[in-house]
Amino acid sequence: MSMTIGLAGKPNAGKSTFFKAATMADVDIANYPFTTINANHGVTYVRTECPCKEKGNECGKCTAGIRLVPIDIIDVAGLVPDAHKGKGLGNTFLDELRQAQAIIHVVDASGGTDEEGNPLDIGAHDPMKDVVFLNREITMWLYGILERNWIKLSRKIQAEGLKLEFVIAEQLAGAGITEFHVNEALIETGLFRVEHLKWTDEDMVRLCEAMERISKPMLISANKADVAPPENLGKLGELERIVVPTSAAAELALRSAAKSGAIRYTPGDRDFEVLAEGLSTKQQKGLEALRKLLVARGGTGVQECINRVVFELLGLIVVYPVEDEGKWTDKNGNMLPDAYLMKRGSTCHDLAYQIHSEIGDRFLYAMDARTRMRLGEKHELKDGDVIKIVSTAR
Repeated sequence: MSMTIGLAGKPNAGKSTFFKAATMADVDIANYPFTTINANHGVTYVRTECPCKEKGNECGKCTAGIRLVPIDIIDVAGLVPDAHKGKGLGNTFLDELRQAQAIIHVVDASGGTDEEGNPLDIGAHDPMKDVVFLNREITMWLYGILERNWIKLSRKIQAEGLKLEFVIAEQLAGAGITEFHVNEALIETGLFRVEHLKWTDEDMVRLCEAMERISKPMLISANKADVAPPENLGKLGELERIVVPTSAAAELALRSAAKSGAIRYTPGDRDFEVLAEGLSTKQQKGLEALRKLLVARGGTGVQECINRVVFELLGLIVVYPVEDEGKWTDKNGNMLPDAYLMKRGSTCHDLAYQIHSEIGDRFLYAMDARTRMRLGEKHELKDGDVIKIVSTAR
């Protein structure tokens, strides 16, 4: 499935550093607000164990049994208070964010930047305020779109007997809201019990808040964790969201060193191997500092953020379609050539359609390449499945 993760947050929280570390794309990084004006689009990777290890033969698509499956990621312009009113680059931010299925909110856990991203002393700003303000801005953006024509829309619902969920979803379609999101939010808020003509402004804000949370699941990247006061990390860790302490700058340094050939490092590793000889004292000290951080924290957190968004927030699994169930290859002999991200609960028939609509239309049955068991169209796939699809001839 095609999916996009959005990187959100105020200016100077470390979004562009996170983005560059996650993609190794060439982007501007600077210690002042609005370095990112136009959204940066890139490709990052979710990390998973490759089944080829079971065959005792590397597939050529992984590194030492670690498979990196590509996904899209977008680093949008920094968000400042009242962005929903157009302040700063707010309209650009919110317009770009609608493309994302989930959000990583990069927060400056060090408290070293104010609400608009201007540098302060470490610990001078409460990062909890940044979490509240981002949620509020997205909620008020949705509210603004809905409230704009609400009187007209509510009369239309009553006069034409239209479904409330349909009308609201149609109004908010540009923000990525579906009827499912609206229905879930109506149930969560209890507003399905209240006649829509009697909704107050507060009711509509509550509805938009619920729709924002349901349609754009969010993970908190507590960035600059290596210099953050412990109390800041402690407060962020109490949030009812997934919170991952991260050091995007350390991850970028590691990936840059790996790219230059100085070290061997796969994103998400908890250590690295030095390959280069003749490193200067400064370079050696830098690498040693990075190693201490990895050991102390079990990684930089960047890869963990991506993995947890994909596997926990979005509930995806990785499935490997093959044509030869014995050798796990395609018709050209390439082992495990593709890795598909699919919603947990997807069936063999869903996989057939994911590969190609014609294969879905001509689906006969599937086969589990591990057990050689025949599987029906409604068989639910599991993470790591290696599957052969059998279809009728054209």
